[in-house]
Amino acid sequence: MTKLPGKTIERLSQYRRSLLVCVENGKDYIFSHELAELHHITPVQVRRDLMLLAYSSVYRKGYPVRQLIEAIGTKLESPEGQNVAIMGMGNLGSALSQYLASVRPKLKVVAGFDVDSSKSGKIISGVKCHALSELKSIIDSENISIGIMTVPQSAAIEACELLCKAGIKGILNFTHVSLTVPDNVFLEEYDMITSLEKVAYFVKQSEE
Repeated sequence: MTKLPGKTIERLSQYRRSLLVCVENGKDYIFSHELAELHHITPVQVRRDLMLLAYSSVYRKGYPVRQLIEAIGTKLESPEGQNVAIMGMGNLGSALSQYLASVRPKLKVVAGFDVDSSKSGKIISGVKCHALSELKSIIDSENISIGIMTVPQSAAIEACELLCKAGIKGILNFTHVSLTVPDNVFLEEYDMITSLEKVAYFVKQSEE
């Protein structure tokens, strides 16, 4: 299987979200220029991305929406699904658990971990929370390959190291701490502060 660039994966994921809205609105077909307008890119870029799925439009109708959603899902998702653990079952961790359960059933949060001993053994947002001492055994027994980090900044480096040592293959980092991982672990870092400051900057520019 050809490995797609990260930016292409991001766009395919964004296309799928828009296509799901199309289904809700009763739209059966969509043209590349319509998808392009929704995502502020060129129709050429959309067509290039969809060609990587070995998918082409129907003459004069565009792309069949439901079939395109299925094609994107086949490319992005593992057929048997993937299990996820959340490090830090506070407000953000519990909210992510609920959200993923409703929108991405093939990315299943099967365990949570927290340093707060009062949470151990409890079900939080439909997920059982465990002590950190159980991390390795739970990751092995539940076949967990992805970790989501929603811990405080002060605990980020330690949490990352624990996940890597436990055998996690991919980490989504919601902390503001830049992390280093082994070559066999894929790391994606989401910095909400940077995104917010970017928005604030352009709002400031428009007001000056």
